[in-house]
Amino acid sequence: MPQSGLDTNDPIVALIDHRRTVADLQRQIKRTRMVSTATLVGWLGAPLLLLVLAGATALTWRRFNMAPLNIFGLLASVALVVGCITFVSNFHTGQPRIRDEHGHLLQQVKTVEQLRLDLELAEEERVLAASKVARAAFERQYSYREVIPREIDRLRAESATYRRRHNWLQWTLILCSAAIPAVTALDDPPQPGKGILIGLGAAVSVITSVMGYFKFKERGFNLQQTADAIEQHTTALDLAIAPYNRDERENLELFAETVETLRIDQRKREQQLDQPHQGQQEIV
Repeated sequence: MPQSGLDTNDPIVALIDHRRTVADLQRQIKRTRMVSTATLVGWLGAPLLLLVLAGATALTWRRFNMAPLNIFGLLASVALVVGCITFVSNFHTGQPRIRDEHGHLLQQVKTVEQLRLDLELAEEERVLAASKVARAAFERQYSYREVIPREIDRLRAESATYRRRHNWLQWTLILCSAAIPAVTALDDPPQPGKGILIGLGAAVSVITSVMGYFKFKERGFNLQQTADAIEQHTTALDLAIAPYNRDERENLELFAETVETLRIDQRKREQQLDQPHQGQQEIV
């Protein structure tokens, strides 16, 4: 709903209201899917876990004591069911109750299909509202300038996330690699030394493969580089220094063009990182 104190007949206010409706429907679709997943996990996950434990107990009867695992599995199943029920109940409690003209309670929560239909209708209404809002290019460029700081923060936040992942994996790899010689130094180590050695070797292989596949370090570096470049151009625009020492309209047009070029280059570098090594050489 439009905020109080605003002109509801203003096309811009109406467009903002439609965008808010679209965003709300998108969030509702996401939460409804999460509730459906939680319901499925609650109804199927716990019985499957108990069934697996029962089968394992039957296969290892009188050969292995499955009591500790069965107790843990039972507690895990109960916790899983309680957690899913709590999550679903909280979701339904927060939903508005819809009643008909006679006061009868209607369906409280819409399905994903119904929400998708509402989203399509909301998108069409948003497009119609947007067609009624005609803004000059200068105004759009000025608005674009105002949202750039948020884009810089987003790029830096993603860059920090990738750097943290890389650092954690790197430290884990270092510790595992250092532990392997220590365990190997024992002459023919008995159990559980052999198991630890095998686990450390497997961990090193998995971590190396993950780092080589996802390339967290390179992704973080590219994002940080793009954020720094955009911030440099933003500062130059604010201070009216070269290349933004012209007329204000020309400065905003050049700024928008430069920032979009930087963002396109960033997306190209991301696509190159997603390609196999041979494909990267062909692209470059």
